[in-house]
Amino acid sequence: MTTPDIRDLNRRAVDYSVEIVGHLTPDHLEHPTPCAAWTVADLLAHMTVQHRGFAAAARGNGADLDVWKVQPLADDPVRDYADAAAEVTAAYDRPDILDRLFDLPEFGPGVQAPGSMALRAHFIDYVVHGWDIARALDLPYRLADDFVEPALEITLMVPTGEARTTAQSAFAPELTVASEADPLDRILAYLGRNPSWPN
Repeated sequence: MTTPDIRDLNRRAVDYSVEIVGHLTPDHLEHPTPCAAWTVADLLAHMTVQHRGFAAAARGNGADLDVWKVQPLADDPVRDYADAAAEVTAAYDRPDILDRLFDLPEFGPGVQAPGSMALRAHFIDYVVHGWDIARALDLPYRLADDFVEPALEITLMVPTGEARTTAQSAFAPELTVASEADPLDRILAYLGRNPSWPN
């Protein structure tokens, strides 16, 4: 795939999510999110542990299921999220990371993927989760211009069809949007998000 350094794109997507989460207050924790049945607290707990799970995978310890277990929110969930984000971007900052084999049991028993694929998955997850949190907090979200092409490419690699209807699927079934829709709306709809949520 033709893309700039996925490590840089991923770091910037994660940093942007940290900026958005930084606006969170305790009053937001029970707000609904575009992730069906998840509150802001649920989503933030998921985002935090996913950073730590991917960081562990980058260090060669991703097969340990405990590193992927969602934990109760910390007393300062904003700071804890920022710490988890810093942990994963630091874990990716090694010259061989794109070639390392990641254990990713979150995607199924025994699943492994090269770092290049794992970082792409992490990148698109945080583009979308950044939007999720922004919408839940009623904040604007902007897809950086140089994110558009790689984000669309990665998004279109995600399988559709029956796979999206299982409990294990990370994304809901694809939604339809106009062919001339904004690139972010196309990404969101392909991954099962309603771009106009909560309407």
